[in-house]
Amino acid sequence: MPEKIVLNKSKLAGIISKKLRSRKISITKLQVETVMDEMIEEIIATLKDGGKVEIRGFGTFSVKSRKAKKARNLKTGEEIVVPPRKVPSFKYSKKVIEEIKSS
Repeated sequence: MPEKIVLNKSKLAGIISKKLRSRKISITKLQVETVMDEMIEEIIATLKDGGKVEIRGFGTFSVKSRKAKKARNLKTGEEIVVPPRKVPSFKYSKKVIEEIKSS
């Protein structure tokens, strides 16, 4: 079985920095990481404000509301109510889905 590839933020920043330098754009790995941090902060702030973030060709970040529901405590068998909550969601673009399917 082939080894799984793990691409963390630091590795991704290094790859982006190298690709941009090959295009004669001078940017360091640290600068790329700073841009990534700001992007992540802005996505979170937009979601917290009830908005959504669309990145064409990649996907859409949004927040979905979950209704309150009844559940059961597995240890005691007692019925409990799980309160309503908000959960982050991400939907891949058709382009990403097709790229993965064809690989």
